[in-house]
Amino acid sequence: MPRVLPIMKPTRCAAIVAAALAVLALVPVSASASPAGFAPSSTSWTGPQRGFVLGYTDCGSPGWCPVLLATTDGGAHWRRLGAPPMSLPDNHNHVRLVAASAEHLYVTDGTRILATRDAGRHWFTVLVAGGGQRYVSKLAETGGRIFAVVTSNGYGSTTAVYSGLAGAPVLAPLPGFEVTGGITYGDLATGGGLQIALGADYRTEEYWTSRDGAVFSPASSPCPEGTTASLGGVREGEVIALCSSSPGSPQPGSSARRLWRAPKLGGAFSGTADAPALGITQDFSAETADSATVAAEGGGDGFLHRTTDGGRTWTTTVLSDRGLALSDLAFVGDGVGVVVDGLPDAESGSAVYRTTDGGATWEELSFS
Repeated sequence: MPRVLPIMKPTRCAAIVAAALAVLALVPVSASASPAGFAPSSTSWTGPQRGFVLGYTDCGSPGWCPVLLATTDGGAHWRRLGAPPMSLPDNHNHVRLVAASAEHLYVTDGTRILATRDAGRHWFTVLVAGGGQRYVSKLAETGGRIFAVVTSNGYGSTTAVYSGLAGAPVLAPLPGFEVTGGITYGDLATGGGLQIALGADYRTEEYWTSRDGAVFSPASSPCPEGTTASLGGVREGEVIALCSSSPGSPQPGSSARRLWRAPKLGGAFSGTADAPALGITQDFSAETADSATVAAEGGGDGFLHRTTDGGRTWTTTVLSDRGLALSDLAFVGDGVGVVVDGLPDAESGSAVYRTTDGGATWEELSFS
Protein backbone atom coordinates (compact mmCIF):
# COMPACT_ATOMS: atom_id res chain seq x y z
CA MET A 1 0.00 0.00 0.00
CA PRO A 2 1.25 3.53 -0.70
CA ARG A 3 2.67 5.34 2.33
CA VAL A 4 1.56 8.95 2.92
CA LEU A 5 4.14 11.14 4.63
CA PRO A 6 2.98 13.51 7.37
CA ILE A 7 2.95 17.21 6.47
CA MET A 8 4.42 19.56 9.08
CA LYS A 9 2.10 22.45 9.94
CA PRO A 10 3.43 26.02 9.46
CA THR A 11 2.73 26.88 13.13
CA ARG A 12 4.86 23.96 14.27
CA CYS A 13 7.63 25.04 11.88
CA ALA A 14 7.61 28.51 13.42
CA ALA A 15 8.00 27.06 16.91
CA ILE A 16 10.88 24.84 15.83
CA VAL A 17 12.59 27.76 14.10
CA ALA A 18 12.65 29.70 17.35
CA ALA A 19 14.00 26.72 19.30
CA ALA A 20 16.45 25.11 16.89
CA LEU A 21 17.96 27.79 14.64
CA ALA A 22 21.64 27.52 15.42
CA VAL A 23 23.52 29.47 12.75
CA LEU A 24 22.58 32.66 10.98
CA ALA A 25 25.14 34.42 8.83
CA LEU A 26 24.64 37.58 6.81
CA VAL A 27 27.25 37.84 4.07
CA PRO A 28 27.20 40.47 1.30
CA VAL A 29 27.25 39.35 -2.33
CA SER A 30 30.41 40.25 -4.19
CA ALA A 31 31.12 40.48 -7.91
CA SER A 32 34.84 39.73 -7.49
CA ALA A 33 36.51 36.69 -9.03
CA SER A 34 37.72 33.71 -7.04
CA PRO A 35 40.65 34.35 -4.67
CA ALA A 36 44.14 33.07 -5.34
CA GLY A 37 44.59 29.42 -4.47
CA PHE A 38 40.89 28.61 -4.79
CA ALA A 39 40.33 24.81 -4.71
CA PRO A 40 36.85 23.41 -5.46
CA SER A 41 35.16 20.94 -3.10
CA SER A 42 31.73 20.51 -4.69
CA THR A 43 29.59 21.68 -7.60
CA SER A 44 25.86 21.66 -8.29
CA TRP A 45 23.99 22.92 -11.35
CA THR A 46 20.34 23.76 -11.97
CA GLY A 47 20.78 23.76 -15.76
CA PRO A 48 23.42 23.75 -18.51
CA GLN A 49 24.32 27.41 -17.93
CA ARG A 50 23.57 28.07 -14.24
CA GLY A 51 25.87 26.43 -11.73
CA PHE A 52 27.51 26.83 -8.32
CA VAL A 53 30.91 25.78 -7.00
CA LEU A 54 31.85 25.64 -3.32
CA GLY A 55 35.56 25.68 -2.65
CA TYR A 56 38.22 26.72 -0.19
CA THR A 57 41.29 28.87 -0.09
CA ASP A 58 44.17 28.58 2.35
CA CYS A 59 43.75 31.76 4.40
CA GLY A 60 46.40 30.97 7.03
CA SER A 61 44.43 31.34 10.24
CA PRO A 62 41.87 29.88 10.92
CA GLY A 63 42.95 27.73 7.95
CA TRP A 64 40.80 26.90 4.95
CA CYS A 65 38.16 29.56 4.26
CA PRO A 66 35.00 28.73 2.25
CA VAL A 67 34.25 30.48 -1.05
CA LEU A 68 31.00 30.13 -3.02
CA LEU A 69 30.95 30.97 -6.74
CA ALA A 70 28.06 31.15 -9.23
CA THR A 71 27.84 31.29 -13.01
CA THR A 72 24.96 31.91 -15.43
CA ASP A 73 26.94 31.33 -18.64
CA GLY A 74 28.29 27.81 -18.26
CA GLY A 75 31.44 28.82 -16.39
CA ALA A 76 32.70 31.55 -18.72
CA HIS A 77 32.29 34.08 -15.90
CA TRP A 78 31.91 33.70 -12.14
CA ARG A 79 30.74 35.88 -9.27
CA ARG A 80 31.05 35.38 -5.53
CA LEU A 81 28.09 34.74 -3.27
CA GLY A 82 27.94 34.71 0.49
CA ALA A 83 29.75 31.53 1.51
CA PRO A 84 28.36 29.17 4.15
CA PRO A 85 30.18 29.15 7.52
CA MET A 86 31.34 25.58 6.92
CA SER A 87 35.00 24.82 7.63
CA LEU A 88 36.94 22.14 5.77
CA PRO A 89 36.88 19.01 7.97
CA ASP A 90 40.17 17.58 9.24
CA ASN A 91 38.90 14.06 8.46
CA HIS A 92 38.64 14.83 4.70
CA ASN A 93 34.87 14.37 4.61
CA HIS A 94 33.47 15.62 1.33
CA VAL A 95 31.83 19.04 1.81
CA ARG A 96 28.89 18.72 -0.59
CA LEU A 97 26.88 21.52 -2.21
CA VAL A 98 23.30 20.89 -3.39
CA ALA A 99 21.47 23.55 -5.44
CA ALA A 100 17.70 23.04 -5.51
CA SER A 101 17.23 26.34 -7.37
CA ALA A 102 19.02 29.63 -7.95
CA GLU A 103 18.04 30.71 -4.43
CA HIS A 104 17.80 27.47 -2.44
CA LEU A 105 21.19 25.92 -1.62
CA TYR A 106 22.35 23.32 0.90
CA VAL A 107 25.82 22.44 2.18
CA THR A 108 26.80 19.45 4.31
CA ASP A 109 30.08 18.03 5.57
CA GLY A 110 28.35 14.82 6.61
CA THR A 111 27.78 15.93 10.19
CA ARG A 112 26.18 19.37 9.74
CA ILE A 113 23.69 20.80 7.24
CA LEU A 114 23.51 24.50 6.36
CA ALA A 115 20.90 26.05 4.07
CA THR A 116 20.12 29.35 2.39
CA ARG A 117 16.86 30.50 0.81
CA ASP A 118 18.30 33.69 -0.70
CA ALA A 119 21.40 32.62 -2.69
CA GLY A 120 23.86 32.90 0.17
CA ARG A 121 22.81 36.15 1.83
CA HIS A 122 21.71 34.27 4.94
CA TRP A 123 22.65 30.76 6.07
CA PHE A 124 20.95 28.72 8.81
CA THR A 125 21.44 25.31 10.37
CA VAL A 126 19.20 22.37 9.49
CA LEU A 127 19.23 19.85 12.35
CA VAL A 128 18.68 16.10 12.07
CA ALA A 129 16.41 14.95 14.91
CA GLY A 130 17.90 12.57 17.47
CA GLY A 131 21.49 12.20 18.61
CA GLY A 132 24.65 10.14 18.29
CA GLN A 133 27.27 9.91 15.58
CA ARG A 134 25.65 10.18 12.16
CA TYR A 135 26.71 10.82 8.59
CA VAL A 136 24.58 12.60 5.96
CA SER A 137 25.44 10.93 2.65
CA LYS A 138 22.68 12.28 0.38
CA LEU A 139 20.57 15.43 0.43
CA ALA A 140 17.90 16.72 -1.97
CA GLU A 141 14.89 19.02 -2.18
CA THR A 142 11.83 18.07 -4.19
CA GLY A 143 8.08 18.61 -4.00
CA GLY A 144 8.55 21.32 -1.36
CA ARG A 145 10.35 18.94 1.01
CA ILE A 146 13.95 18.13 2.00
CA PHE A 147 15.12 14.52 2.06
CA ALA A 148 18.36 13.25 3.61
CA VAL A 149 19.94 9.79 3.78
CA VAL A 150 21.59 9.47 7.21
CA THR A 151 23.77 6.63 8.54
CA SER A 152 24.42 6.14 12.26
CA ASN A 153 26.85 3.75 13.91
CA GLY A 154 26.47 2.12 17.30
CA TYR A 155 25.96 -1.59 17.82
CA GLY A 156 25.95 -2.20 14.06
CA SER A 157 24.82 0.37 11.50
CA THR A 158 21.51 2.01 10.63
CA THR A 159 20.69 4.03 7.54
CA ALA A 160 17.42 5.97 7.48
CA VAL A 161 15.69 8.75 5.57
CA TYR A 162 14.87 12.06 7.26
CA SER A 163 12.61 14.74 5.85
CA GLY A 164 11.01 18.11 6.50
CA LEU A 165 9.37 21.00 4.71
CA ALA A 166 11.74 23.05 2.55
CA GLY A 167 13.07 25.84 4.75
CA ALA A 168 12.40 23.99 8.01
CA PRO A 169 15.30 23.87 10.50
CA VAL A 170 14.72 20.26 11.64
CA LEU A 171 14.47 17.00 9.69
CA ALA A 172 12.51 14.14 11.27
CA PRO A 173 12.81 10.41 10.49
CA LEU A 174 10.31 8.93 8.05
CA PRO A 175 8.69 5.91 9.71
CA GLY A 176 9.57 2.68 7.94
CA PHE A 177 12.39 4.13 5.84
CA GLU A 178 15.24 2.42 7.68
CA VAL A 179 17.62 -0.55 7.35
CA THR A 180 20.05 -2.06 9.85
CA GLY A 181 23.05 -4.34 9.47
CA GLY A 182 26.81 -4.58 9.73
CA ILE A 183 27.19 -2.12 6.82
CA THR A 184 24.29 0.03 5.63
CA TYR A 185 23.94 2.61 2.86
CA GLY A 186 21.40 4.38 0.69
CA ASP A 187 20.73 6.61 -2.27
CA LEU A 188 18.02 8.90 -3.57
CA ALA A 189 17.21 10.49 -6.92
CA THR A 190 14.77 13.26 -7.79
CA GLY A 191 14.75 13.48 -11.59
CA GLY A 192 11.34 12.42 -12.95
CA GLY A 193 10.02 11.38 -9.53
CA LEU A 194 11.59 10.69 -6.16
CA GLN A 195 13.28 7.31 -5.64
CA ILE A 196 14.82 5.98 -2.43
CA ALA A 197 16.97 2.85 -2.06
CA LEU A 198 18.32 1.59 1.28
CA GLY A 199 20.53 -1.49 1.64
CA ALA A 200 22.44 -3.58 4.17
CA ASP A 201 25.47 -5.85 3.84
CA TYR A 202 25.08 -6.22 0.05
CA ARG A 203 22.31 -8.75 0.75
CA THR A 204 19.09 -6.81 1.27
CA GLU A 205 17.79 -3.67 -0.39
CA GLU A 206 14.51 -1.81 -0.05
CA TYR A 207 13.22 0.59 -2.69
CA TRP A 208 10.40 3.14 -2.87
CA THR A 209 9.12 5.53 -5.54
CA SER A 210 7.02 8.68 -5.38
CA ARG A 211 5.73 11.13 -7.96
CA ASP A 212 5.11 13.98 -5.51
CA GLY A 213 7.45 13.42 -2.54
CA ALA A 214 4.47 12.80 -0.23
CA VAL A 215 2.95 9.45 -1.21
CA PHE A 216 5.39 6.54 -1.57
CA SER A 217 4.94 3.05 -2.99
CA PRO A 218 7.31 0.15 -2.30
CA ALA A 219 8.70 -1.58 -5.39
CA SER A 220 11.11 -4.34 -6.32
CA SER A 221 14.75 -3.35 -5.89
CA PRO A 222 16.60 -2.22 -9.03
CA CYS A 223 19.56 -4.45 -8.16
CA PRO A 224 20.11 -8.17 -7.65
CA GLU A 225 21.40 -9.54 -4.36
CA GLY A 226 25.10 -8.88 -3.80
CA THR A 227 25.03 -5.41 -5.37
CA THR A 228 23.91 -1.94 -4.35
CA ALA A 229 22.00 0.69 -6.34
CA SER A 230 23.19 4.10 -7.52
CA LEU A 231 20.03 5.81 -8.77
CA GLY A 232 20.21 7.74 -12.05
CA GLY A 233 16.70 9.17 -12.10
CA VAL A 234 14.14 8.94 -14.90
CA ARG A 235 15.38 9.68 -18.41
CA GLU A 236 13.03 9.78 -21.42
CA GLY A 237 10.51 7.77 -19.41
CA GLU A 238 12.96 5.03 -18.38
CA VAL A 239 14.24 4.54 -14.83
CA ILE A 240 18.03 4.17 -14.73
CA ALA A 241 20.19 2.58 -12.02
CA LEU A 242 23.74 1.30 -11.68
CA CYS A 243 24.21 -1.90 -9.67
CA SER A 244 27.72 -2.28 -8.19
CA SER A 245 29.41 -4.99 -6.16
CA SER A 246 31.16 -4.27 -2.88
CA PRO A 247 34.43 -2.30 -3.26
CA GLY A 248 37.37 -4.53 -4.14
CA SER A 249 35.24 -7.20 -5.84
CA PRO A 250 36.07 -9.08 -8.05
CA GLN A 251 39.62 -7.91 -7.23
CA PRO A 252 41.34 -5.04 -5.37
CA GLY A 253 40.77 -1.65 -6.98
CA SER A 254 37.67 -2.78 -8.88
CA SER A 255 33.87 -3.05 -8.71
CA ALA A 256 31.70 -5.32 -10.81
CA ARG A 257 28.88 -3.16 -12.19
CA ARG A 258 26.02 -3.24 -14.63
CA LEU A 259 23.35 -0.80 -15.86
CA TRP A 260 19.75 -1.74 -15.01
CA ARG A 261 16.65 -0.09 -16.44
CA ALA A 262 12.89 -0.12 -15.90
CA PRO A 263 10.20 1.16 -18.31
CA LYS A 264 8.48 3.25 -15.61
CA LEU A 265 8.56 4.13 -11.92
CA GLY A 266 7.77 0.98 -9.99
CA GLY A 267 8.37 -1.21 -13.06
CA ALA A 268 10.55 -4.30 -13.24
CA PHE A 269 14.27 -3.71 -13.89
CA SER A 270 16.36 -5.64 -16.40
CA GLY A 271 20.15 -5.63 -16.70
CA THR A 272 22.50 -5.02 -19.60
CA ALA A 273 26.06 -6.12 -20.32
CA ASP A 274 28.75 -5.71 -17.67
CA ALA A 275 30.41 -2.30 -17.47
CA PRO A 276 34.20 -2.11 -17.05
CA ALA A 277 35.19 -3.23 -13.54
CA LEU A 278 38.25 -0.94 -13.41
CA GLY A 279 38.19 1.29 -10.31
CA ILE A 280 35.87 1.43 -7.32
CA THR A 281 32.54 3.11 -8.00
CA GLN A 282 32.47 6.72 -6.77
CA ASP A 283 29.48 8.24 -8.54
CA PHE A 284 26.98 7.69 -11.35
CA SER A 285 24.79 9.82 -13.62
CA ALA A 286 22.57 9.20 -16.64
CA GLU A 287 22.28 11.82 -19.37
CA THR A 288 19.59 10.03 -21.42
CA ALA A 289 17.92 6.63 -21.38
CA ASP A 290 20.87 5.26 -23.39
CA SER A 291 23.79 7.45 -22.28
CA ALA A 292 25.25 7.14 -18.77
CA THR A 293 28.62 7.59 -17.04
CA VAL A 294 30.25 5.92 -14.04
CA ALA A 295 32.98 7.69 -12.04
CA ALA A 296 35.52 5.28 -10.52
CA GLU A 297 38.88 5.46 -8.74
CA GLY A 298 41.63 2.85 -8.76
CA GLY A 299 45.39 2.51 -8.91
CA GLY A 300 45.90 6.24 -8.42
CA ASP A 301 43.77 7.22 -11.43
CA GLY A 302 40.26 8.57 -11.93
CA PHE A 303 38.15 6.88 -14.61
CA LEU A 304 34.92 7.82 -16.38
CA HIS A 305 33.23 4.77 -17.92
CA ARG A 306 30.61 5.78 -20.50
CA THR A 307 27.91 4.03 -22.51
CA THR A 308 25.86 5.54 -25.32
CA ASP A 309 23.83 2.44 -26.20
CA GLY A 310 22.06 1.62 -22.95
CA GLY A 311 24.89 -0.38 -21.41
CA ARG A 312 25.65 -2.78 -24.25
CA THR A 313 29.11 -1.31 -24.86
CA TRP A 314 31.38 1.00 -22.83
CA THR A 315 34.36 3.31 -23.32
CA THR A 316 36.73 4.57 -20.62
CA THR A 317 38.35 7.98 -20.15
CA VAL A 318 41.25 8.42 -17.73
CA LEU A 319 40.34 11.79 -16.24
CA SER A 320 43.46 12.42 -14.14
CA ASP A 321 46.04 10.82 -11.86
CA ARG A 322 44.92 12.68 -8.70
CA GLY A 323 43.51 9.32 -7.64
CA LEU A 324 41.72 10.55 -4.49
CA ALA A 325 38.03 11.08 -5.17
CA LEU A 326 35.54 11.76 -7.94
CA SER A 327 32.27 13.35 -6.81
CA ASP A 328 29.22 15.33 -7.90
CA LEU A 329 29.02 13.66 -11.31
CA ALA A 330 25.85 15.01 -12.93
CA PHE A 331 24.39 15.66 -16.37
CA VAL A 332 22.21 18.76 -16.42
CA GLY A 333 20.85 18.95 -19.98
CA ASP A 334 21.98 19.68 -23.55
CA GLY A 335 24.90 17.25 -23.23
CA VAL A 336 26.39 19.24 -20.34
CA GLY A 337 27.87 17.36 -17.40
CA VAL A 338 30.23 18.12 -14.50
CA VAL A 339 32.39 16.21 -12.03
CA VAL A 340 34.74 17.20 -9.19
CA ASP A 341 38.16 15.56 -9.13
CA GLY A 342 40.30 15.55 -5.96
CA LEU A 343 40.14 17.26 -2.57
CA PRO A 344 40.87 20.93 -1.76
CA ASP A 345 43.52 20.17 0.87
CA ALA A 346 45.21 17.30 -0.98
CA GLU A 347 48.74 17.71 -2.31
CA SER A 348 47.45 17.21 -5.85
CA GLY A 349 44.60 19.69 -5.32
CA SER A 350 41.19 19.55 -6.94
CA ALA A 351 39.37 20.64 -10.10
CA VAL A 352 35.94 20.75 -11.72
CA TYR A 353 35.65 19.19 -15.17
CA ARG A 354 32.83 19.95 -17.60
CA THR A 355 31.62 18.23 -20.75
CA THR A 356 29.36 19.66 -23.45
CA ASP A 357 29.15 16.52 -25.61
CA GLY A 358 27.55 14.06 -23.23
CA GLY A 359 30.80 12.89 -21.67
CA ALA A 360 32.87 12.18 -24.80
CA THR A 361 35.39 14.88 -23.83
CA TRP A 362 36.02 16.81 -20.58
CA GLU A 363 37.73 20.15 -19.91
CA GLU A 364 38.82 21.66 -16.61
CA LEU A 365 36.89 24.79 -15.63
CA SER A 366 38.76 28.01 -14.85
CA PHE A 367 37.57 30.22 -11.99
CA SER A 368 39.71 33.28 -12.69
